[in-house]
Amino acid sequence: MYRFEDLKIWDKAMEIVQMVYELSAWFPQEERYGLTSQIRRSAISVPSNIAEGAGRNINGEFKNFLGIANGSSNELLTQLVLSHRLNFAKENEVLPIIERVKEVRKMNYSLTKSLIKTN
Repeated sequence: MYRFEDLKIWDKAMEIVQMVYELSAWFPQEERYGLTSQIRRSAISVPSNIAEGAGRNINGEFKNFLGIANGSSNELLTQLVLSHRLNFAKENEVLPIIERVKEVRKMNYSLTKSLIKTN
């Protein structure tokens, strides 16, 4: 069991959530229940699954939750690209978030790999 608050990956994922909320606040009002809701849910899913997995007693379970977080990261990347393609956000607004998501994916991979070694 890990203290999720001490994990750098969790902290970086929380920063992404904040960035996504700030970005999506400017999306068109008619997207409130569409892309705005979806992109926020994907962003929130990443640190939430890291936290839930960290609270499990078995590394294998933590690894499964990291897999879900990774899937949500990929979903978020897709939605960030889409928000730019739909002209809801400028490239210079989405690129810093995309880079952070990619960084969290790399951290996720490394953490997952370390959990496999300790089993």
